[in-house]
Amino acid sequence: MLNIYFGDKEGSKYIYNPDSYFDHWYDPNWLVKDLSKEIIKAVDKSEVIGPNLIQSPVFGAMSPDRLSGGTKTLILIDNDDEHIFNAVHCGNNCAKYLLKIAENKDITILLEHIIDFGKKFEIKILNTGKVVNNFDDYFREARIALNGE
Repeated sequence: MLNIYFGDKEGSKYIYNPDSYFDHWYDPNWLVKDLSKEIIKAVDKSEVIGPNLIQSPVFGAMSPDRLSGGTKTLILIDNDDEHIFNAVHCGNNCAKYLLKIAENKDITILLEHIIDFGKKFEIKILNTGKVVNNFDDYFREARIALNGE
């Protein structure tokens, strides 16, 4: 299940800046996994050539540290079960993959904004303890969590 905490959180397991964390700690073998390739293709419109080489229509041949923050965050969430990641760089184009990763394991992310997860999903809002499965309920619980209502 996808668990979302709205707002900031402290702790040793919380990674505030997944973009920078990825650049220093990712395993190149993560990039050649099928889901990582799919994420890189969908979110960054780029092709994985090998564990250290991505072909981008914008940048040409590039190293993985040039991937977008959303892509890096998704790859970390899929491969690192020890940390909770700030998903501030994840937009609507990442929603499908957050749900897909959460089909196989429980994941927890932190958000400070609303992401459109579509019409059908199951998400637990940790701030309120409510499980939501439609946008209206998700939006209401997110608003409560973000505004402290």
